[in-house]
Amino acid sequence: MTLTELEQEVPALMEYTRNMPPEIRNHAIIKKHPPGGLIHQKNCELQHFGIVAKGENRVINEFENGKIYMIETNKAIDFIGEVTLLAKMERTSVTIEAVTENTVAYIPRTDAERWIGKDEHILRKMAQHTAFKLYRSSYNNGLKLFYPPAYLLADYLVKLYEQFLSGPANSLPTSRKSMTLQKTRERMAEELGMNIKTLERSVRTLHKEHFFMIVKGKITFGFEQYQKLQEYLRQS
Repeated sequence: MTLTELEQEVPALMEYTRNMPPEIRNHAIIKKHPPGGLIHQKNCELQHFGIVAKGENRVINEFENGKIYMIETNKAIDFIGEVTLLAKMERTSVTIEAVTENTVAYIPRTDAERWIGKDEHILRKMAQHTAFKLYRSSYNNGLKLFYPPAYLLADYLVKLYEQFLSGPANSLPTSRKSMTLQKTRERMAEELGMNIKTLERSVRTLHKEHFFMIVKGKITFGFEQYQKLQEYLRQS
């Protein structure tokens, strides 16, 4: 697949690539990363700059003791390596994994540096994305320091249910909008930034208060329980 063919599949991509010089476009490589696949490894030399045209990925920080902390999740259209590039650093600072299949257009770093040096439009796009992520991080900064784990779990479930409501379940009557969380406890712990034992205690606490059901080991809840979780957050 060429970049032009990818732009035809994802017209919104052209808002980012419209001023890419022809000689750089010719160097573009389209790559697909399967769910769970590694897109970007921490502390590696950045050789390519990427634009994510399709898919969702998660940004994590890996530590020497084996612990993993999830920083954020991002959906297309997004960038790969923009922070390293803008900071003029040689090595990457985070690891990026595909949540769903990701389709990414890659160009060599040297080409990307020449492009953003001449094209104010793509530079503004990169700066806007970076600023949005910083804003989102700053807005929520401190949440994990000042609220108990059960509150963090409730907030996490509310946000997941709101994403669920914006999907295919929208066509169902409110009373039938039930969601079963398919994520493993390990993945939830990474996304919440807490250890498994703390997460399990929080699950037991909220389950005891009937904020959700446990069906075959999975957290399941509907619209009424979602409203109850919202009220819990407001009162905490």
